[in-house]
Amino acid sequence: MKHTTTVTVGDQEIIFETGQIARQANGAVIVKAGETHLLCTACAAPNAAEGADFFPLRVDYQENFSAVGKTLSGFIKRQGRPSEKEILVSRLIDRPLRPMFEDGYYNEVQVLAYVLSYDGVNAPEPLAICGASAALAISDVPLLKPIGAVRVGFIAGRFVINPTTEQQQNSSLNLLIAGTDDAVLMIEGHCDFLTEEQVLESIKAGHEAIKKICAAILAWAKVVGKEKARTAIRQLPKEVIDAVDEIASPLLEKALRIAKKQEREIAQTAVKEAVDQALLPEGKEHRYSAADVAAALKKVSSKRMRRMIVEEDLRSDGRDSKTIRPIEIVPGILPRTHGSALFTRGETQAIAICTLGGESMAQRFEDLHGESTRRFYLQYSFPPFSVGEVGRIGSPGRREIGHGKLAEHGLMPILPSKENFPYVIRLESNITESNGSSSMATLCGCCLAMMDAGVPIKRPVAGIAMGLILEEDSYTILSDILGIEDALGDMDFKVTGDDQGITAFQMDIKVEGITLEIMAAALKQAKAGRLHILQEMLKACPQHRQEMSKYAPRIETMRIRPSKIATVIGPGGKQIRAIIEATGVQIDIDDEGVISIAATNLEGIEKAKAIINGLTAEVEIGKVYNGKITAIMPFGAFVEILPGKEGLCHISEFDHMRIEDLNTRAAIGDQINVEVLAINERGQLKLSRKSTLPK
Repeated sequence: MKHTTTVTVGDQEIIFETGQIARQANGAVIVKAGETHLLCTACAAPNAAEGADFFPLRVDYQENFSAVGKTLSGFIKRQGRPSEKEILVSRLIDRPLRPMFEDGYYNEVQVLAYVLSYDGVNAPEPLAICGASAALAISDVPLLKPIGAVRVGFIAGRFVINPTTEQQQNSSLNLLIAGTDDAVLMIEGHCDFLTEEQVLESIKAGHEAIKKICAAILAWAKVVGKEKARTAIRQLPKEVIDAVDEIASPLLEKALRIAKKQEREIAQTAVKEAVDQALLPEGKEHRYSAADVAAALKKVSSKRMRRMIVEEDLRSDGRDSKTIRPIEIVPGILPRTHGSALFTRGETQAIAICTLGGESMAQRFEDLHGESTRRFYLQYSFPPFSVGEVGRIGSPGRREIGHGKLAEHGLMPILPSKENFPYVIRLESNITESNGSSSMATLCGCCLAMMDAGVPIKRPVAGIAMGLILEEDSYTILSDILGIEDALGDMDFKVTGDDQGITAFQMDIKVEGITLEIMAAALKQAKAGRLHILQEMLKACPQHRQEMSKYAPRIETMRIRPSKIATVIGPGGKQIRAIIEATGVQIDIDDEGVISIAATNLEGIEKAKAIINGLTAEVEIGKVYNGKITAIMPFGAFVEILPGKEGLCHISEFDHMRIEDLNTRAAIGDQINVEVLAINERGQLKLSRKSTLPK
């Protein structure tokens, strides 16, 4: 039997349905807005894996091309590996859901979201989060409470909840926010230099809409939902926490105060070995399980670190809560790249590289809206040696794609227009050391690499990651967090921009209770931190280089009438191939007649421009052209004045003097100046050399 519920947020009506499709899943929901329909399912394994000490949640989002009545281009006509967008949306679903599962629940859970129908109006991303939440809420999986999600735009001076795709094109804000009825759990967005106050207002507006969604799902779950299977939850006994605390705390007091990451991790490993030796001795019966001991040690370590920060304003590396780690910058570190920079902040380091090219370097992609290209993209890599480990090397993982996209969004508002800088820009971030916020090191390094490459950016930006220690009656905000503070703290809040405003932001919260007051304080402290980082960047590279690298290609653009595009391309591309072969350049033409010509030398560009000008130029009466004689007849000479355009210079128009035989005065291949006297109705040209000569 089908059950439905409806909630309206902004101008959008969202419908949740269950009971008709995927009835064998623990929970299954069809979520609809207009003609955009998604199927969201939740399934859990009946038991946890033996010795499990973490929660194995897997989230996958998939856009079926049949949702818009099409299939993939190319040889393979079915969905294969996830696209970049699908991976990013999967992360957006995962991040706010994960902290809502009860502690001690270690059964494997899989959440799937499929776009079955897309109307091109109602965006599927916030619907996917809401649908996944609803599927879990009506299932027997122990979710603490449902979450909701909306997109917030800023259009014509007002905030718009779940704008249509057309409205979003005119928005200076793209914020996706998720949370419960009480608190915000995740924000992800980018904007065109909005102020901290405007960002806070957008979060507030989004959360008001989320409250409506959460209330609707909760009420619906009480009617159609299953009883939660809480027997699978493994509570951590207090006695194991006390036992671990007694052994570990004295050792952690010293270990957590070691400034260098690797030395601190060695000391923490020694603490773990001491705990295991005391509570899990080899060859003897254990009173506690290894999983419980590991979970208790993590809880005790977190408690000790948090107490040190709150009571002493002291962090593991010796800083207070507001101090930024030392910054070192080396612009132009790689001699043969178009632009590069080494950015080091404490024990986090990135080698950033900027590569410039023509339109063929643009990144092609295909989604529900069709095929398109990106003229600017950033690719991030995180090799295992950056944290002193041995690991897999291969295609980028979800984390790498997410970090790279955050930095890319933070840089997009500062890019020059295509008219001012007709290059495709590829940025590459190679993380060589990591101890906290490599994505923000990526943004800073890539901004410097573009400046080193001579990209005329509108203004430089910097980024910083903020943390939070939230206690019952107090909180401490941490600037430029370490890896251990990210792992054991309550918040990871990344903000990019300059003194005028924000360009991108991302926040993940592990606990409820983060108020707008705390967010405002975090944004204020983040601004001070990112301005400090920006000042250090400007010391090393005050402005973009005025000249590009000699290894970078030169690109010039020209515009022709769209009606002339076919002339330049020629039948089957014959003409444009001939130009490329003759000049050694790369040529790209768009539908509006803008031609980009790229080459390693200006001589080839000028030669190609001359040929194209000749092909597309219109012959003008009264204008003098330098042409080439192509044939000599008894009555005159045929002269080519533009590629493919020739006319007749009658023998009487060749000179002021009478000529009996033109062969005695000219030869095929001679270059002569001629004036266009007339063009008849058939397009034939009447030329005169005589009119260009002195009388």
